[in-house]
Amino acid sequence: MPVTLHWFLPTSGDGRTVVERFHANRSQGPSAQREADIDYLALIAGAAERLGFDAVLTPTGTWCEDAWLTTAALIRETRRLKFLVAFRPGLISPTLAAQMAATYQRISGGRLLLNVVTGGDAVEQRRFGDWHDHDRRYARTDEFLTIVRGVFSGRPFDFAGEHLRVEGATVLGVPDPVPPLYFGGSSPAALPVAARHADVYLTWGEPPAQVAEKIGRVRRLAEEAGRTVRFGIRLHTLSRDTSEEAWAEAGKLLDALSPEQVRQAQQQLAASESVGQQRMVALHGGALGNGVRGLEIHPNLWAGVGLVRGGAGTALVGSHVEVADLIEEYHALGIEEFVLSGYPHLEEAYWFGEGVRPELARRGLLGGAEPALLPYPDRKNGHNAHR
Repeated sequence: MPVTLHWFLPTSGDGRTVVERFHANRSQGPSAQREADIDYLALIAGAAERLGFDAVLTPTGTWCEDAWLTTAALIRETRRLKFLVAFRPGLISPTLAAQMAATYQRISGGRLLLNVVTGGDAVEQRRFGDWHDHDRRYARTDEFLTIVRGVFSGRPFDFAGEHLRVEGATVLGVPDPVPPLYFGGSSPAALPVAARHADVYLTWGEPPAQVAEKIGRVRRLAEEAGRTVRFGIRLHTLSRDTSEEAWAEAGKLLDALSPEQVRQAQQQLAASESVGQQRMVALHGGALGNGVRGLEIHPNLWAGVGLVRGGAGTALVGSHVEVADLIEEYHALGIEEFVLSGYPHLEEAYWFGEGVRPELARRGLLGGAEPALLPYPDRKNGHNAHR
């Protein structure tokens, strides 16, 4: 299967350093250099569309704008770009989520993808009124997705579980197409849920050997459940015309971090219940390392982002050819979808789209024809027009 490329919408703001975007705690750094207003996010979405990315991931959590509302506002700013909307199943009714998805598909022309985020931070979950522990959250997610799938069948659906119960759950019309479910989680409680429900299992950017072991477990569990699951990976990217230029830029990101910022961030990240987050922290041990290359945990895979950022903590760093090499290495393991981001997101989309994407196309890793440049949106007149 070919590689599918996605980008990221920084709905908590954007900038040229990692520390200001430590999304779990705004106090770790200065305010965003670029606020996440709708015009700036429209620029990023437009760039992603022009550069041939299939979709943009929009995160969920306290420190970012709501993903459903933000992406709905961007539907009319784009023409074919899909929106990978992250949401937490414990904070919304499954029937309401199915209704929202069905409406979204109708108003967008079928451009919704769903990223189910069970949640690994008990402090944040309680902030939203969720007092379930880690394993019970995944058990509830299992029931939630069973209901959503049942509603999407088009027939009134009944379900009575330990955590959720519905009678006659249905929606106005079945979404067309039914949005695929993207799902992550590394714990023993998460993997069986992924195997039963995920269309795409997402992992954070661990070294290839660790990724191979994890997706192997999910694949076996899915086979036992009579299902087939595709695989994706969440990474940052920093590519330049030469390897030296790329590592110099990574060095600037590292130089902007102070030992105290790293210490505070690691203290908070270490308290996470998320097994995936624990695996991210283990990659670098919370230390600044011996310079920028001291955090290179696999050729051209850099763990510096995870010193202060929760979630995805690794980046593809190198020349366009080197970054393409590592993408090809992951693809050989079975990774088909790459959800990428960079600092700042507007500029890095172009570095990747104009540098790495053509290299992937030359290797035959991208399906279909190269995207034609689309016209910029003319917001004043409500339609697209060339500038």
